[in-house]
Amino acid sequence: MHGPLTMGLLAMAMLMAGCSTQQPLERPAIDVPDHFKEAGRLGGESDIWKQARTDLSSDGLQVPARWWTLYGDATLDTLQEEAQAGSQTLAQAIARVRAAEASVASSRAALFPTLGTTASGSRARTGGGSYSNSSGENVARSGSINNTYSLGLNASWEVDLWGRVSGTVSASEASAAASRFDLAAARLSLQASVAQTYFSIRAAEAQQRLLKETLQAYEQSWQLTQNRYRSGVASSADVAQAESQYKSTQAQLIESQSTRAQLEHALAALLGKVPASFDLPETGVLPAPPMVPAMLPSQLLERRPDIASAERSMAAANAQVGVARAAYFPSLTLSASGGYRNSSLSNLLSLPNLFWSLGPSLALSLFDGGARSAAVESARAQLDLTAATYRGTVISALQEVEDNLVVASSLAEESTVQNEAAAAARKALTVANNQYKAGIVAYLNVLSAQTTVLSAERSLIDLHNRRLVAVNTLLKNVAGNWDGQPGNLATGSAKE
Repeated sequence: MHGPLTMGLLAMAMLMAGCSTQQPLERPAIDVPDHFKEAGRLGGESDIWKQARTDLSSDGLQVPARWWTLYGDATLDTLQEEAQAGSQTLAQAIARVRAAEASVASSRAALFPTLGTTASGSRARTGGGSYSNSSGENVARSGSINNTYSLGLNASWEVDLWGRVSGTVSASEASAAASRFDLAAARLSLQASVAQTYFSIRAAEAQQRLLKETLQAYEQSWQLTQNRYRSGVASSADVAQAESQYKSTQAQLIESQSTRAQLEHALAALLGKVPASFDLPETGVLPAPPMVPAMLPSQLLERRPDIASAERSMAAANAQVGVARAAYFPSLTLSASGGYRNSSLSNLLSLPNLFWSLGPSLALSLFDGGARSAAVESARAQLDLTAATYRGTVISALQEVEDNLVVASSLAEESTVQNEAAAAARKALTVANNQYKAGIVAYLNVLSAQTTVLSAERSLIDLHNRRLVAVNTLLKNVAGNWDGQPGNLATGSAKE
C-alpha cells in the first residue's frame, strides 16, 4: 500500500524539481556615455571611445600588480610590498573573504543527503504493580529489569523542488564574489593611500629643504642690513623687517617638520607598523608624475572592483528574493533509517533484530501571520537597495574619472605657468638686491621680492605634489592601469 504512494511522491518530486522560484537578474539601465566629457582636455578624440559593458561577473576582473611602478621610485616599491604584508585593513578583508567562502561551502552542503549513525544501550527496571488476593489484601508484584541495545544508520535529503537550496547557494556564491571584489578594492585603495602619503612626505621634505636654503639667504640679508645699519646707511626698521622675515620663515620650517613627522606616522599605520618602529630616510625628492595618456581604456567599468562588488551584491539580493518566494511552496524530505535492536548485546547483529524505515515527508505552512509575504517584501526591498547602490557606484566612478581628468590637465598647465612665475620672481629679486645695495630702493622692495620668490617656489612644490596625487587618484579610478589590459594580479583570495 505504501509502495505506490512513495513512488508517486518521488515521481512528483522529480517533475517539480525543474521548477524554480528564482528570477533572472535584471541589471539597472544606466546611461553610460561613449566618451568622457573632459577627455578632450588631454588631447583625446571622442571617436576612440566605445561604451563600456556593465554586465560584470566574477570572472576575468583583474587589477594590475605593481601599477605604482609607473612612478619609477624604488622606495615606493618597497613600501608597497610592506603594506601588502602588514596592513590590518587587508587582513580584515581577507578574513571576510574566508568567512564568505566558508558560507558557500556550508550552503552547498544542503544540496547533498545527510548520513548519520546511532548507537545506544540502556538498562531499565519496570514496576510490577500490585493486586488484591482472595482475602482482600494487596500483594506487590515483582518488577523486571530489561536491557535494550541498538545500532543504526539514518539518512535524509531535502529535494530542492522550488530552488530554495540552489537559490541560497547562488546568493552565498554571489556574496563571496562580492567579498573578493571588496578585497581587491581594499588592496587598490591601500596602494593608492600608501603612494599618496609617500608623495606628501617627500613634498614636506622638499618644503623643508627650500625653507632651509631660504633661511640661509635671509640670514645673509639680515646680516647685511645690520652692517648697513651700523654704517648708518640702513634704518633700524630695515633690521627689524629682516629679522621678522627670518623668524617667520623659521616658524614655517618647524611647521613643515611637524607635518612631515605626522605623515610618517600615518604611513607607518598603513604599513601595519607602530610609528616608533618605522623610519623613512629623508631625500626631499619627488618622483615625476606619469604622463596621462590621451586615450584611456574603454573597459573602465569592467575593471573597477567596487563596481563589480556592487553588481555581485545585487545578484545575491536577487537570489534571496527567490529563496523567500520558495517558502510559499511545500518542502519534500526523503528519509531512511535502519539498524539492529535487541535486549542482548551478544547477538545484536542478527537478522531477526533488524529494523528499517523509508519514506517521504511533505511539509507546508498553512498560516504564518504574514511572515512569508513580509520576507518576500524585505528581499525585494534589499534588491532595490543594491540596484540603487550599483547605479550610484557607476555614476560616482564616472564622476571621479571626469574630475581627475580635468584636475590632472589643469595642474599640468598650472605648473607650466607657475614655473614661469617663479623664474620671473627670482629675476625680480636679483634686481631688487642690486638696487638695494646701490641705495636706489628701500629694503621693503627686497623683502617683498624675497617673499614672492619663496611663495612661488613653495607653490611649485605644492603643485608637483598635487599633480602626483591627481594622477595617483586617476590611476586608482581606472583600477591601476592606463592601457586597458588585465594585469597579473587577480581579485585576490583568502589564501593570499
